[in-house]
Amino acid sequence: MNLTARFAAFAPLMVALIPATASAQYDFDNGNAPIEVVIQNVVPVIFQDISPSGGDATLILRTTTLITNAWYDSTAPYHPTAVGVYSRLGRRPVSERTTRNINIAAVYASYRLLNSFLPNRAGDWRAMMVNAGLDPDDNSTDTTTAIGLGNVAGTAVALGRQNDGMNQLGNEGGRNFNKTPYADYTGYHPINTAYDLYFPSRWQPDLQRQGIGIYKIQQFVTPQYRYVEPYSYPSASAFGMPPPRDSWFIRFFHYKRQADVVLDASANLTDEQKLKAELFDNKIESLGFSAVFAAMSQGLSLLEFIQLDFLTNMAAFDAGIVVWQEKEQYDAVRPFSAIRRIYGNHRVRAWAGPGQGTKRIPANEWRSYLEEADHPEYPSASTCFCRAHSQSARLFLGNDNLGYPVVRPAGSSRTEPGLVPAADTTIVFPTWTDFAADCGQSRVWAGVHFQAAVDASNDLCDTFGDSAYAYLQSLLDGTAPARGPSQGTAP
Repeated sequence: MNLTARFAAFAPLMVALIPATASAQYDFDNGNAPIEVVIQNVVPVIFQDISPSGGDATLILRTTTLITNAWYDSTAPYHPTAVGVYSRLGRRPVSERTTRNINIAAVYASYRLLNSFLPNRAGDWRAMMVNAGLDPDDNSTDTTTAIGLGNVAGTAVALGRQNDGMNQLGNEGGRNFNKTPYADYTGYHPINTAYDLYFPSRWQPDLQRQGIGIYKIQQFVTPQYRYVEPYSYPSASAFGMPPPRDSWFIRFFHYKRQADVVLDASANLTDEQKLKAELFDNKIESLGFSAVFAAMSQGLSLLEFIQLDFLTNMAAFDAGIVVWQEKEQYDAVRPFSAIRRIYGNHRVRAWAGPGQGTKRIPANEWRSYLEEADHPEYPSASTCFCRAHSQSARLFLGNDNLGYPVVRPAGSSRTEPGLVPAADTTIVFPTWTDFAADCGQSRVWAGVHFQAAVDASNDLCDTFGDSAYAYLQSLLDGTAPARGPSQGTAP
């Protein structure tokens, strides 16, 4: 079986949350433990505890960035010149720069980081170690050993990021009186309610169905993300995007025109567009697995894979900080609100819901193909994540080649199960350019963004791939300055 076929089979397996296979002893001399031990155990927890859809990007990206940061810091001593982000652990001799040592250091670093970051899953992390043949009780801090390097580096990353502005411990910001981890401390409140669009230019939380007779009202997820300390640039305030003028209701012609573009896309949805929209809504399978595939297909060493995976996660994570700054500033209306405001109970031609195809329906019954994410519309976060991710990978790999295959059996759609796609389908993204372009446009196809939100992210977000790559290079050549524990930037 060739590489494309092997990976096409592997990715759905991970998404289906097949648990890791227990074994008496993992082959640390030949395997890729970050993928085969850590990722295989962490991905199910992300879907179960953090984001069932894989779409809650702020929390997913912080999880994956911290894990890959721990891998990177723990293995930097096995590189000829590299230094860690939150640890400076010296240099190990060439004779120790083995696959085995790199694997063991990365797994121990993951173990220490995960116990700090997701302590409620301590039993799972312990089982991860035992099943791989490692001793979870080995607390060595001897940095002449792989175990000691992993323990020290993982702990350093955990301490380095715990007060970075995301409010992991529930102790950041003066407004979070109940001390709830990850709670908003910025005082954000939507100006509209789920029931009334008082200000048609501004974000309206949606009332989303959770089950038969069960609904939830959206809340802006982690608005404090805009105050998180970035890795690769000094301050989010150095960046900005132009205001979403077409979302201003006072410019009604433009307001209506951009809504009509979304309706037209909705009416003309193809199976391929639906599948791509669902793929890019899942940040694990789109961002995470594309980087894994690139490392496999381009023959990267274990150390190079760790560097690439940390880089692409860091690029998207840093991009999101600026996106959340702009989302809070503009607080822009989503398409579902605008379309209902414009057309009311007049009929529009659009996708009519699962299994209904395209029909003329009352506008106040229109729904996007995907549920809207829990935050204001402008700019498009997914577009920005994909642009930063793709640009950083392109720079690291030295080419635009990708070839990432995504296999979808007939009827496997999340939104239209049993119906879409009509036949077994394999989508292939030949280049990172194709990957990023389809990622952005999928948000319009899915009905969750206006075109201007995609265009704004397309215009800016390669910058964060550039800055992440430059920072990684300074780490690899040993010139990056030592870094103290991260601090949020909230005033």
